Amino acid sequence: MKNISTYIASALLVGSLMVSCESTELDLTEDPNFLTPTQASPDFFLNSIQEDFARQIDGEATGDPQDNFTTGGNVTGDGFSILGSELTRLMPFGSRDYRSGYQDIDTDDEWDNAYRGILFDIRSMEPLAEEAGLTRHLGIAQFIEAYTIVTLVDFFGNVPYTEAVQAPEILNPTLDSGESVYAAALSLLDQAIANFTNETASNPATDYFYDNDYEKWVKAANTLKLKIYVQTRLVDNSAASSFNAIINSGNYIMDTADDFDWFWPGTSASQPDTRHPNYGINYASAGAAHYISNWLANLMDTTDDPRLRYYFYRQTINVPGQSGFPPNEELLTCSLQTPPPHYVNGGFTFCALPNGYWGRDHGDDEGGPPDGLLKTTFGVYPAGGRFDDDSFAAIAQAIDPASFGAGGTGITPILDAFMVDFWRAEMALAANQPATAATHLQNALTKQIAKTQSFVSNDRNADLSFEPTGSDVTNFIAATVAAFNDATGDAKWDVLGEQFFAANYGNGIETYNFYRRTGYPSTLQPNRQADPGPFIRSMYYPNQAVTGNPNITQKADQTVQVFWDTNPANGFPFSN
Repeated sequence: MKNISTYIASALLVGSLMVSCESTELDLTEDPNFLTPTQASPDFFLNSIQEDFARQIDGEATGDPQDNFTTGGNVTGDGFSILGSELTRLMPFGSRDYRSGYQDIDTDDEWDNAYRGILFDIRSMEPLAEEAGLTRHLGIAQFIEAYTIVTLVDFFGNVPYTEAVQAPEILNPTLDSGESVYAAALSLLDQAIANFTNETASNPATDYFYDNDYEKWVKAANTLKLKIYVQTRLVDNSAASSFNAIINSGNYIMDTADDFDWFWPGTSASQPDTRHPNYGINYASAGAAHYISNWLANLMDTTDDPRLRYYFYRQTINVPGQSGFPPNEELLTCSLQTPPPHYVNGGFTFCALPNGYWGRDHGDDEGGPPDGLLKTTFGVYPAGGRFDDDSFAAIAQAIDPASFGAGGTGITPILDAFMVDFWRAEMALAANQPATAATHLQNALTKQIAKTQSFVSNDRNADLSFEPTGSDVTNFIAATVAAFNDATGDAKWDVLGEQFFAANYGNGIETYNFYRRTGYPSTLQPNRQADPGPFIRSMYYPNQAVTGNPNITQKADQTVQVFWDTNPANGFPFSN
């Protein structure tokens, strides 16, 4: 466990990180690196809990020593969202073999941040908050704990919980079943709601999410319950009725103004880095490190998706092997290669895309050529990059201030109104109510596209004449809903799944869960390898957990399914 002073230093320096975009100024009169015992207050603990929670989802950009991430393993940036994004084609997955794509060391950071960061600080804060009657501090911590333990189950299956974070009394906690951890999360949310509605309690000095608006916190807690009920619908016959009861109450996140997001203000590049992690990793003098997903860019480009220019920024229009531009073995080796037979037979795009979209295929394991100032990178939403206005200029060049885009001012979408509409569409389609599902799909797209477009104001140098028109947006939504209505049988799931994935760009946790719940969309670009092995249904336990705890035995492989995933073991999900 890192020193509490570094937690507090980091937390205090991000005092402006609130989804409301308002500024919170903290009068720090003493050096945070030399804290007295009286300064280890519930407020300081809660600050670090909130920040580590954001890192748990989206990782971090620069190996900041003031958080729990060390940027280890194969995953640059870390965070559960990136793991899920790579497996569901929101970002490229860099292995032709699922089994070797992620090893046990690749989730050490996420595990460490959850247990030695978030949960440790919550357990340390609880007695202080209880003694002082700070029930709203407790409520926020209980909400964050519930989301964290649910996500641990979603990625690992059975995990330590009831005996966790109890050293020195318990040094080797046993595993709790995923079902029991989910039940504990629901109980925590009930407690959190009770604590949020305690009007006699003092407010935290800093609430990064809702600025101490506890009506919104109650909505968020109920929305997290909705997420739990959607995820357990295959194993809980009462999940649908529990889901509908909350919907009927109207006390959940229905409006984008109430969205539960982490706001990255982009005000600092180090200690701590307050830019969106995907911005910090990619908007550098050497150019982008990550690739965009060929599958996602192609889906959006070929359907006139109005979000395309907000999601991706093209540094050049000339992609090797495309639109008359010659192949280049050094910059894009596959531009001289023949597509594999299963790509040809399935009609999948291979290697590169027209119109300047320079990304990578699912399973492309080639090394990193000198293309950092050429390939397409993250746009203004959600990473706070540059809006694509056909500038076709290299990013983050000191001689061109416009090349920095929004400077990393972005969000990590966590629980949003559009997500609820997608969940409602899923529940309706699963209940054989396609007309109702179509209505929810339309509502989801309307909210999410408007949310995406609102971020262009953060890129002050953008040429807004390239924004899609209102007609472009309404035509796209109408065409998508029409395609859903016209689809027959399971093809409706493909339409819903494609739009669920595109809308949740920035939150791979949601797409990874949806893919294992439903198996759709079946239209995803397959791995470059014809037989990459079975899809990853859960992650290996981290190396540190297995080697340090005799009560945790490593899984035989990554085909072990979490408790709510009762789908077939073979041939599922439908794209591989």
